[in-house]
Amino acid sequence: MASNELLRIGNLHAWYGESHVLHGVSLSVNEGEVVSILGRNGAGRTTTLRAIVGLTGRRTGSIRIRGQEAINLPPHKVARLGVGYCPEERGIFASLSAEENLLLPPLIAQGGMSVAEIYDMFPNLKERAASPGTRLSGGEQQMLAVARILRTGARLLLLDEISEGLAPVIVQKLAETIRTLKSKGYTVVLVEQNFRFAAPLADRFYVMEHGRMVREFEQHQLNENMSMLQEFLGV
Repeated sequence: MASNELLRIGNLHAWYGESHVLHGVSLSVNEGEVVSILGRNGAGRTTTLRAIVGLTGRRTGSIRIRGQEAINLPPHKVARLGVGYCPEERGIFASLSAEENLLLPPLIAQGGMSVAEIYDMFPNLKERAASPGTRLSGGEQQMLAVARILRTGARLLLLDEISEGLAPVIVQKLAETIRTLKSKGYTVVLVEQNFRFAAPLADRFYVMEHGRMVREFEQHQLNENMSMLQEFLGV
């Protein structure tokens, strides 16, 4: 194992009930990298993230986080390995204020960001600290969903479709946030439909089709892979 390898998935199969969704997925992510998983809807990208944190049904294969096998761990134990998952549905509690939402998850590891550091990174959230979750815009809710996992101490961030449905100015702010997190040594796995958002941010790309990884390439190989991406993604 490479000394800076944070996540290694080997021959991962996953099911929802009788439905066999992942068919032998393998990938690796090094510490401090931003890796993007590309693919059409239904390719298995979200299921891959959910399988890492133990939110699918049956799983077989290997999911190693910092060298520790996590395939049979329940979600709360995976979280304690320093993994933060930001699902597509955001999960903001409408009846709580923005700050109460932020403080809700438990601290799982040393070195989580303080509320002050989070407000430095997301000034909008500071302004809206007392607003109920329902009053936040889609962009503010998305920032809050990302901020919430930063407070927990997670260093491996699994971000699912965080740019979806948001105004371009907010998408730009989220891109800046990911660059800042990378500069602070965080590791990010991005599942994104918005190729133009993911393309400049990622160090490496995996392309999924029908529950399998079909291609892997690095940022510097992006141009030579564009025709293949058009074929797979219609970008």
